[in-house]
Amino acid sequence: MITVVGMGAAGAAPAGDVPGNVAEAAELVVGGRRHLDAVRLPEGAERVVLGALAPALDTVAEYVAEERPVLVLASGDPGFFGIVRVLAERFGPELLDVRPGISSVAAAFARAGLPWDDAVVASAHGRDLRTAVNLCRAHPKVAVLTGPGAGPAELGAALGPDARVFVVASALGSAGERVERVTPAEAAVRDWGSAVSVVLCLDEARAAGPVRTVAGPPSGPAGWALAEDAFVHRDSMITKFEVRALALARLGPRPGDLVWDVGAGSGSVAVECARLGAAVTAVEKTLDGVERVRANAAAHGVDVRVVHGTAPAALAGLDGDPDAVFVGGGGRELPEIVARCARRARRAVVVAVAALDRVPAVRGALAGAGLECDGVLLQSSRLAPLPGDVHRLAAANPVFLLWGVRPHSPTEGVAP
Repeated sequence: MITVVGMGAAGAAPAGDVPGNVAEAAELVVGGRRHLDAVRLPEGAERVVLGALAPALDTVAEYVAEERPVLVLASGDPGFFGIVRVLAERFGPELLDVRPGISSVAAAFARAGLPWDDAVVASAHGRDLRTAVNLCRAHPKVAVLTGPGAGPAELGAALGPDARVFVVASALGSAGERVERVTPAEAAVRDWGSAVSVVLCLDEARAAGPVRTVAGPPSGPAGWALAEDAFVHRDSMITKFEVRALALARLGPRPGDLVWDVGAGSGSVAVECARLGAAVTAVEKTLDGVERVRANAAAHGVDVRVVHGTAPAALAGLDGDPDAVFVGGGGRELPEIVARCARRARRAVVVAVAALDRVPAVRGALAGAGLECDGVLLQSSRLAPLPGDVHRLAAANPVFLLWGVRPHSPTEGVAP
């Protein structure tokens, strides 16, 4: 049997967290050095200080094969982004006796005086920081489990100037516990050391949240490809919902993704991607268009970062490579815009084209960046009323929708 004990909020908990009979019976004890130092163990027990995981698991396997008791010490709740996953995969859940402590995430939210049933939780420990950054941009309440090279400073630098606030919780549960509220910009210029347990990234205007029935971030929208009248737009200059539906299917926005909407216009595609959980940057060349995008984002309760500028020049100033890009509008610069977006897109680029003459150049730009290309001509007719309570079909202008997908593109999603 492998007994897994979670020690306090951050692993610096008193020996009383481990039942005496469990500690006394253990013949092998595995844990971080601070865990081992905090517990009184039998003199004959073998101790393994966790560093590289594979050798430790091999030692555990030797004891399990001989049916000798093993004790694994971990921080907080070891079933929450913890060692329970790898132990269950290697030895089977039936061999585990898990006794969780208070997770650092629960403790951090408690120190902040906030519920966390509606929070997104991401681990940046040994993982790509960009997923956590995109979640922080898209959601009002995010907890980030930190690690070397992925702490408050790195998270703050990646977010840049932002209205959100960080609650940085260090050494939770110990005599040196520290909980501080700082802006991302303030976090970026500090040396935080190695004691940080978790960073809460909060949009305080929305952080309190409504009463919940289902835990986790708000569920995705019940529908998408909203009608045009759900958005403020100018002279019907908006991506029509039939086109938007297929564009969203090819973009595949999801939590943890970064999506660009280039030539955003009303921002209808940007807003819909944000409603599906992605972080979104919209690029729009007109000032009145910028205000429309912001107004539409606010009306739908999502956060869209709006950049006032003209593509392709404006693209150079955008931080981070997007997972997917939607390009709307037209003009002579369209092939160059598509080419630049395609070179930076990690997964897909989708382009709406009204002019037949631009299709070959757009396909060439996608293919030239190494994307696999496809597309359709969308021709739709909507029901329109006629006198006498009857209807006719009113044809909409045809639109070419072209897309390029990067072979072997990143497919890892985020499970909040």
